[in-house]
Order: sequence, then C-alpha cells, then structure tokens
Amino acid sequence: MDATGYITLSRQSGLLREFQVIANNIANSATTGYRQEGLIFSEYVKGDGKGDSISMAVARAHNTSMVQGSLTRTEARLDLAIEGDGFFMVETPQGQRLTRAGSFATSAEGELVTPDGFRVLDAGGAPLFIPPDALDLSIGADGTISAGGRNLGQIGLFLPADIGAMTREDGVLFAPQGAVDPTFEARVLQGFLESANVDPIGQMARMIEVQRGYELGQKLLDTEHERLRSALTTLFR
Repeated sequence: MDATGYITLSRQSGLLREFQVIANNIANSATTGYRQEGLIFSEYVKGDGKGDSISMAVARAHNTSMVQGSLTRTEARLDLAIEGDGFFMVETPQGQRLTRAGSFATSAEGELVTPDGFRVLDAGGAPLFIPPDALDLSIGADGTISAGGRNLGQIGLFLPADIGAMTREDGVLFAPQGAVDPTFEARVLQGFLESANVDPIGQMARMIEVQRGYELGQKLLDTEHERLRSALTTLFR
C-alpha cells in the first residue's frame, strides 16, 4: 500500500473511533450524572527516508466535558445533585472512585450506597450509616445528614487536583490520578438529580459529519485501488 492509502486509513481509523464515542454519548444522554466525552485528533509526522514526510491522523486522547448538567427535581430524599465543581466518592472493589451520579439508597445494613451497591463515603473517606427509623432525613447544602435533631454524618464532596487526568470507568465512575481533596465550594441539593450534560442535537449533527467524512475516505480508497489496478493491468499487458 502506498502513502495515500496509509494516510487515508489513519484518518478512517480516527473517524471510526469518534463515531463510537459519539454513539456512546447519545446512548447515555438519559443517564444520571453522565459526562459527555470527545475525541482529540493529533498529527503524527514521519519521514519517508527520501527527504519528504508523511502526515497521519492520530485519535487516541479522550476529553471529558465537565459542564454542569441540568438539575431535575425528584423529591426523593436520597436523590442528590451537586451544584458546582465536585464529585461524590464511592468505594468499589477496584478502589475509591468519583461520580456525579447521586441516585442513592440504603443497604440492608443501613449504609448509603449507589444502585450498584458501592458505599458512599464521607469527607474523611468512611462509609455513611443512616438508621432505618430516620424518617425526617434532611441533607444540607454542605452534605450534612441529620434526622430527629441528630447529626448522622456528612457526605464528602471531592475535587481532584487534575480533573483532566481522570480515567473514565463504567459510564459514570472516574478513577482519579493524583491528589484528591475535599472541596467546600460546591453545594449538595437534596431531592434533585443531575442529568447527563450531553447535547443530543449537537452530537447527532457531528455523527452525520463523521459518517460523511468516513464515506468520502472510503471512496478515496476505492478510487486509489482502481487506479493502481488499472496501472498494473496496463503494465503487464
């Protein structure tokens, strides 16, 4: 395959990855706390040994949007949303993870957990316990949990030193890289959930652009294949 084919294939590979990322965003547009993801294209330049160079597209870096999603009132006492920059911290079998998805419940042991059963942690990294008889449960803007005049704990809000370095796991969980510290700038809203920050219309429009770009690349490959085939047929007649 000549340089034209390799260059086009590198572009096709990147467009295919972007198409998959966009499709995943659209599929999760109704997922609580989901963060829209994008793909970053870069250029890889390599010399051909003859004084010239070949430029290829590389699309492997992912970018996550941290724009605030819309807040939906649910009135459920354990539905929590974060207003501002911050994350809940949960304990998973793989370690502590950050999330914006605040649809919580209590386990059989009375611990505050996610729908997957992961324990929600307080500001000190310890699990939170809610008594089963806590009917007048109230959660303040700072995450303080109280019932019957008793303070039951405080839900931790955390912010990694480098948000861009986080690794996405599952749909709404992030593995932090480096230091993660409590934050007091964000607010907890009880009875609300944060919707995905996906722009469905914009993502659909981009999906059409990517699809058309991929089709054009395929036509170029087909045309180049036919050109080489015709040249070889003429040469060996």
